[in-house]
Amino acid sequence: MLRTLAAVLFTCLSLPLALPVAAQQPNLPPDVLELPTPIATDNKSRIEVVEFFWYGCPHCYTMEPLLEKWVKEQPKDVDFRRVPAAFNEQWAAAGRVYYALESLGQVERLHKPLFDAIHRDGLRITNPQALAQWLERNGVDPKKFADAEKSFAVESKMKRARTLLEQSRIDGVPALLVNGKYIVPAGQNMLNNANRVI
Repeated sequence: MLRTLAAVLFTCLSLPLALPVAAQQPNLPPDVLELPTPIATDNKSRIEVVEFFWYGCPHCYTMEPLLEKWVKEQPKDVDFRRVPAAFNEQWAAAGRVYYALESLGQVERLHKPLFDAIHRDGLRITNPQALAQWLERNGVDPKKFADAEKSFAVESKMKRARTLLEQSRIDGVPALLVNGKYIVPAGQNMLNNANRVI
């Protein structure tokens, strides 16, 4: 009898704690995760969407054209940015390539062609000679690129990217972080789920 009473009492005391969480976000899609501690965004007056990606990821490559179209359809108060996920050193090397291209003002022009070169043509961006040849063919001075890749600015961005990756608690890519609070993982409904959260 005492055990039953204790079980009922424990259940009753637990219910008020569970209800506010469920009531807080009733329309959240089932596979979207809410972070227990929100991450600060760059601009509190806007909605920030971060895409975590890796150049070697086939799912990121498949998602890229859909994502590019989706970004153009977003309301004007939505800021979108990409963050290379650096789960290990190979992924970090690809992140440095992204940030080096960004620092040279070439990332928007070459992001999709680089994805194509990796997944369609077999380019290995961890091979410095192959990457330098590809860059030269695409109008980027390999020396300037190498300098940018080793720069303090790129290393600072990589450090910030790693911190954001850890705070977001994601374990795979592609993934979207909406307003520092919601993780939208890869899947068939990824962009629809992101629209609902936004």
